[in-house]
Amino acid sequence: MSKIVIALGGNALGNSPEEQSLLVQQTVKPIVDLIRGGHQVIIAHGNGPQVGMINNAFEAARGAGVLRHGMPFPECGAMSQGYIGYHLQNALLRELAQQGIAKEVVTLITQVEVDPADPGFQNPTKPIDPFYKQAEAEAIAQATGYVMKEDANRGWRRVIASPKPIGVVEIATVRTLVDAGIIVITVGGGGIPVVRDGLGYRGVAAVIDKDFASRKLADLLDADYLFILTAVDHVSLRYGKADQVDLTELTVSQAQAYIREGHFAKGSMLPKVEAASEFAQGKPGRIAVIGSLDKAALCLEGKSGTRVTL
Repeated sequence: MSKIVIALGGNALGNSPEEQSLLVQQTVKPIVDLIRGGHQVIIAHGNGPQVGMINNAFEAARGAGVLRHGMPFPECGAMSQGYIGYHLQNALLRELAQQGIAKEVVTLITQVEVDPADPGFQNPTKPIDPFYKQAEAEAIAQATGYVMKEDANRGWRRVIASPKPIGVVEIATVRTLVDAGIIVITVGGGGIPVVRDGLGYRGVAAVIDKDFASRKLADLLDADYLFILTAVDHVSLRYGKADQVDLTELTVSQAQAYIREGHFAKGSMLPKVEAASEFAQGKPGRIAVIGSLDKAALCLEGKSGTRVTL
């Protein structure tokens, strides 16, 4: 039995509660295939569109005079964890029951510690809103003061600080649940970003990249595999061009060389390759896989995806 941390990409979730509730019913099927195979699965996910939607809703309500105050960004992140986890765990319970598998599923609202001096606070990079045309993005930036950046030639989006994770506050609870055989959905949206504040923690306005949070989680749980599941089957060089090359095997040193050469887009594949490399180099025998969600079982067998090893 392998211990597998799965980081679900945005393609596994929807852009509205209705769309997400339907989409996750398909999302969980390849995950349950792994569970049925006897593997221990821990699930993480992103929240870029969802946390932006929640934040914008509160800002709109404040602007309309319905609320006196907006909602702090850490609280918006906590809300997104609960709402996405609610959909995922119900879809998982339904699919497990249909396959006759008796397993408990729980969503854990998780805080992830960051360094207040992290340079990510000075250079916001994490997209959280839908895509806009340039003129729309410029109008939004002028009206709100939001930072808007182009995202991998796909359009313009609002971006927010994305510091690196240095710890998971509730990791002991996650371990206890995992050891008890419970399927845990945790570090949702990269976790609620917090910094130490005396004897406790204080939330900060940021979104931690879910790939890096999942890598930290996999490290702390001493997982065998880190699956970063997305919309493509492989990591590719010259993606989308006539001479595109799909990679099936990648060593950490090769990955680092390709990163230095600028092969991967900052808003999409770069954090995935970086997180996979960091996990693989942490301990001999670890395997990180970047691949397609619907081919998760094939990724485990080495028949799909890009396997990153030391």
